[in-house]
Amino acid sequence: MPDDAAAREGATPDDAATHGDGDAAERRDAATARDAEEQASVFSHPPVDPDVTAAYGDHPDQVIDFYAPREPDPSVPAPLVVVLHGGAWRAPYDRRHITPFADFLARRGFAVANVEYRRGSVIPAQGGAIAAQGGGSGPVAGRWPDTFDDVAAALDALPGLVRELLPQADARRTVVTGHSAGGHLALWAAARHVLPADAPWHTDRPAPLRGVVALAPIADFRVAEELGVCGGASGQLLGGEARFAERLPYADPAFLLPTGIATTLVQGRTDIVVPEAVAEAYADAAAKSGEVIGLTLLEDVGHFPLIDPAADACAVVAEEIAQLAW
Repeated sequence: MPDDAAAREGATPDDAATHGDGDAAERRDAATARDAEEQASVFSHPPVDPDVTAAYGDHPDQVIDFYAPREPDPSVPAPLVVVLHGGAWRAPYDRRHITPFADFLARRGFAVANVEYRRGSVIPAQGGAIAAQGGGSGPVAGRWPDTFDDVAAALDALPGLVRELLPQADARRTVVTGHSAGGHLALWAAARHVLPADAPWHTDRPAPLRGVVALAPIADFRVAEELGVCGGASGQLLGGEARFAERLPYADPAFLLPTGIATTLVQGRTDIVVPEAVAEAYADAAAKSGEVIGLTLLEDVGHFPLIDPAADACAVVAEEIAQLAW
């Protein structure tokens, strides 16, 4: 996360006036250190191989990993949890980093579908420099429209794949979850029926979901851009400043309300990667649309514990999923 965004989350002008710049800097440094520890913990778990992998398209990234419930009850099919990983929609972060979380859910009695999708790539610019679509440098955040094409195609293909490959699962009790950028995609996938009619991903009716549990989601693009979340990733995803406003109604969950689908956001209050203000902005937009959503705020929890099997916050997430699934 950029240093200026971390500073915004760690301190306010009132803080500086009351406690002095030194205290504000100490709090910012402490928050940054805590975030680094939490990130190291979540990435310390070795990847967990799935029981089976299936393709939903021809591209190498168009695949879904399936995890059967570890202790299934043969008399009761398991709810299906669809997992959409985060990583700012950027190529270096694929589904492997969230496989310990998928395995954690499988050990809690869920059937799990861990979805991969096309993410951004590095674009060489003139003179050998590396330029990101929409500004900035390094890996691009997402591909338009490919990232959205893939999530829509994966969700559409899931019922048939589950019937064929995961008979322990009950697709009628499906909950979609996702972390960070994946939280955005989870909210978006549940809102396709309220997309503009000319959107290629528009559906005539709501998806047959029990609900959505979005984990520290990038849920309001305008607020995320104001805060510099993930180096302006949402702006890059939409193609840069020139296309941002035009594409918001097709991509920003805060525009796609109400959905009529049960939705819960889980957010760490000390998250400096996707600050609490982003989730609160989405909750406010939902309320203005007449929809009530759940917003679970966890004290002393940052961005990464929500998907870290070693963290208490991960058990809270599993319980939120269970409340919708069962």
